[in-house]
Amino acid sequence: MSSDTAPVRLPAQPAPDIDPAGMRVIWLLLVAAFVAILNETTMAIAIPSLNVTLGIPPEQGQWLTSGFMLTMAVVIPTTGFLLQRFTTRQVFLAAIGSFVAGTAICLLAPGFAVLLLGRVVQAAGTGIMMPLLMTTMMNVVPPHSRGRMMGRVGLVISLAPALGPTLSGVVLDTLGWRWLFGIILPIAVVALLLGAKWMTNLGETRKAPIDVLSVALSAFAFGGVVYGLSMLGGGHGGGSSAGAGAMPWLVMGAGLVVLAFFVWRQLVLQRKDDALLDLRVFASRNYLVSVVIMGVLALSMFGTFALLPLYLQNVAGLEPTEAGLVLLPGSVLMGVLGPVMGRIYDARGPRTLLVPGTIGVAAALFVYATVGAHTPVWLLVIVQIVMSLGLAASFTPLFSASLGSLDRSLYSHGSAALNTLQQVGGAAGTAVLISVYSTFLHAGEARGLPIAQAGEPGTHAAFLVAACIAVVPVALSFFVRKPADQEVHAGR
Repeated sequence: MSSDTAPVRLPAQPAPDIDPAGMRVIWLLLVAAFVAILNETTMAIAIPSLNVTLGIPPEQGQWLTSGFMLTMAVVIPTTGFLLQRFTTRQVFLAAIGSFVAGTAICLLAPGFAVLLLGRVVQAAGTGIMMPLLMTTMMNVVPPHSRGRMMGRVGLVISLAPALGPTLSGVVLDTLGWRWLFGIILPIAVVALLLGAKWMTNLGETRKAPIDVLSVALSAFAFGGVVYGLSMLGGGHGGGSSAGAGAMPWLVMGAGLVVLAFFVWRQLVLQRKDDALLDLRVFASRNYLVSVVIMGVLALSMFGTFALLPLYLQNVAGLEPTEAGLVLLPGSVLMGVLGPVMGRIYDARGPRTLLVPGTIGVAAALFVYATVGAHTPVWLLVIVQIVMSLGLAASFTPLFSASLGSLDRSLYSHGSAALNTLQQVGGAAGTAVLISVYSTFLHAGEARGLPIAQAGEPGTHAAFLVAACIAVVPVALSFFVRKPADQEVHAGR
């Protein structure tokens, strides 16, 4: 086996500097993760157009995002085990290969059913990518450089969702929906080819048997919670009847019951290090607080990104391209400042960034709660810039402080749990904000109001809910500390 693909034994701690092979792996993973998450967020603006083009009702079209989220919710909890059982190269090629196959299916899809299948196959690869990236980075990056490198992860997770609507709007207005996948496919193929040539195995695997019961419980638990939330926000099977209104809560309740069994099963298995998702990561208070903040920020961020296109197009009357461009300036600044945020974290610790960052997110959401049909576009751009900077200042310290607080053997489980809760938080944010908005919208339409007037009170209420929830990270941000090993290295 060539040196490019042979396993590399990692030292007990990362080397003082990142070796070229490790840096190359990180860049491959950054590019692949960016493309995967960018693809995930292009659907928000595209679904109304796809509903018309494919001749399907809105509740059916919503499955293109709900199916994606469901698959992610099922896949991500298994990555803690997968990243220990299989090599970096095997996991990467499987993930990017699945993403390429799904993108090709979507590009060539003759109708809705095949398009949905392609989205599910895409999501299977996307769900693996971020945990793989963060686990690899924690293994190869020395503690004193983790802020700088995690700034790039924050760039991926913040910039891609912000650019997705802009790209989607431009493509829909000029080329048509198939090009949403036609543009991404060649980039993903290049990432696959580069990975096949240059991806190096980092670390060692262990021959642990997979617990099939845990996989099944995980699928029903996290899938049930996310599906119930998506029903609540997207209207699957919705209706005015009491039964239809109760269905999302029944599904979520069932998911939570199964989740309790899943937790019990992991507590039993982790005694012999065979857990699918090792819950000992939550024994670290720093990790726990960081993950809670990340989940609430994900709720606010993904809920806002789902609600903004509806407000901008239905209430403010902007075209899809114009709606997407409102997000662009903040995205550019987020990209430029990502590495800067990482250097500040390495030098000053998490609270220097996290406290003002979370305050900025909450403040932006409170301003959004006042917007209406005649709010100037320039004000919307400024508010989005403030929110984007707040998110950029928050993600880097949260990634670094959370995973850096764990033993090295728990990195893969920590990244899996972090990404799982982020996914659940995003689904909850989308469900809550869209549900609040839709309730007011339908009530206004029932009174005969045009959609702009009917949707304006719903916009106010939904953003106010998000703003109130966003106060929680502000309070918790004061309790996040820099891990001890990073403090030692920073002081050298």
